[in-house]
Amino acid sequence: MVKTSYWLVLFSIIVYLSVILFAVQCKPIAQLADYEVGEELSASACTTNDSSLRAFDRPAPNLSERNFDRFQTGNSFFRSAWVTAPATASARDGLGPLFNSISCTGCHIRDGRGAPPQKYGEPLISMLVRLSIEGKTAEGAPLPEPTYGGQLQNRAIQGVKAEGDVRIKYEEIKGLFADGEEFSLKKPIYEFTNLQYGAMHPQTKFSPRTAPFMIGLGLLEAIPEKDILANADIEDKNGDGISGKPNYVWDYVKKEKVLGRFGWKANQPNLKQQVASAFNGDIGLTTSIFTSDHCTDYQTNCKKATSGGNPEISDEILAFTTAYSSSLAVPVRRNAQSKEVLRGKKLFAEAKCASCHTPKFITQATKEYPEYQGIVIRPYTDLLLHDMGEGLADGREDFEASGREWRTPPLWGIGLIPKINGHSNFLHDGRARNLSEAILWHGGEAEFSKNAFLKMSKRDRKALIAFLESL
Repeated sequence: MVKTSYWLVLFSIIVYLSVILFAVQCKPIAQLADYEVGEELSASACTTNDSSLRAFDRPAPNLSERNFDRFQTGNSFFRSAWVTAPATASARDGLGPLFNSISCTGCHIRDGRGAPPQKYGEPLISMLVRLSIEGKTAEGAPLPEPTYGGQLQNRAIQGVKAEGDVRIKYEEIKGLFADGEEFSLKKPIYEFTNLQYGAMHPQTKFSPRTAPFMIGLGLLEAIPEKDILANADIEDKNGDGISGKPNYVWDYVKKEKVLGRFGWKANQPNLKQQVASAFNGDIGLTTSIFTSDHCTDYQTNCKKATSGGNPEISDEILAFTTAYSSSLAVPVRRNAQSKEVLRGKKLFAEAKCASCHTPKFITQATKEYPEYQGIVIRPYTDLLLHDMGEGLADGREDFEASGREWRTPPLWGIGLIPKINGHSNFLHDGRARNLSEAILWHGGEAEFSKNAFLKMSKRDRKALIAFLESL
C-alpha cells in the first residue's frame, strides 16, 4: 500500500512538472501563434535592414554584380534634373515643352509617396491630374481631352505657356465609431485655374493621382501571371462580396493587350512602359515607346519648341532607369513579433482586408533578373481592380477599369512613409491624413472591412493600425 502510494505521488509530481514545462515551452508559441518565421523579411533575400530616411532607395541585397551596376547607373538618371534643349549635356536635355517635374525624384521624393498641397492655393508638386473625355483610343486607352491632352501639365519651358493649375479645398465629413469616438474625413474638391489654352471640354473627366512609392516593383513584375489571375473572381462566384478583376491594357512594344500591373488603375503592363510613360507625361521626354511630346493642336508654341533629339531618351538610358526601378529593396518590418502587431494581423484577416491585400506570393525569374527566382514576398496586394465605392470614385475609365475601380496598392513599407516623406497622406489622391482615415474611405467591395473597423473597440483599432505600421 505504501509502495503504491509512493509511485502515485511520484507520478503526480512528474505530471505536474511536465505540465509546467509544457506551459513554459508553449508560452512563446501561443504568443506568436500567428507569426510566420521570417515574415519580417517582406521580400526575403531582397529585403534591406535599413529603416532610416534612405530605406526606400537601397538596392536589393541579392543583386548580381551586373544588375547592381545597372542599378547604380539608373540611379543617376532617376535623380537627374533634365534641362531645356539644346544643352551641352545632350544626354540630359529635352525637358518639356510641357511638364510636371524636372526629375523622377521631383515626384518620387526619396523614392517614397507623393502628397497633395498642404494649403489651398499651393501648386501640385508630387501629384498630377489625368484628363479624358468619353470614348477610347484605338488601343483602348482613355480618350485625351482635346485641348489639354491626357494630363494637365502645370509647368513649361521658356516661350511656352504652362497649361494651368489645380487648387484643392476640402469638405469635412464627420462620423462616429461604434464606441462613440468621433472621426472626421476630408473630401477633396478640385478647381482648375489659370487655364492658358481656353476652356476644357464640358464633359471632361479628371483623376488626381499622387506619386506612389518605388520599392519592390521588380518583384511585383516577377509574380507569375497565373498567380495573379488565380485571385480574380469577376462574378463573385464564392459570394464573399469581393470580385477582383484584372485590367488588360495596351503593350506599346508588343502591340497587343496584356495584363496590367502598375499604376493606380493597373493601366501599365510592365515597368519599362511605366518608366517611359512617366518620362513622357511628367517630364516631357520622348522615347522609342512614346515618340511625341504632349502638345495638342491648340498649343502651337509647344509644337514649335526645340527637341532634345529623336528620341530624347535613348533606349540605353531607358533601360538603366527601368533597371533602377526594378531593383529597389523592400525595408525590413518592425515589431513583427509583438503581441499587439500580431493581434492586429489577426484583425486584418478577420475584417477580410487580406481578401484584396493578398499577403504572400512567390516570384519567378525574369529575363533580366534570374536572382528573383523563388523569392517569397509579402506585398499585401493582389494587383487586381476592385470597386471601392462612390466615395473614392473618380468617374474616369482606364482601359477595363471603371470609374469606381482601383488597383489594390501594396502595403509593404507603408509604416515608414511618415518618417521618410514627412507626411501620412494615403489613397490615390492623398486625401486620407492617416491610415485610419484611409480605411474609413473604403466602400464598395471593401464595405465589410470598413464596417468591421467601425465596430472595433479602440484597443482593436489601435492594434490593427500597429500591424499596418509594422509593414
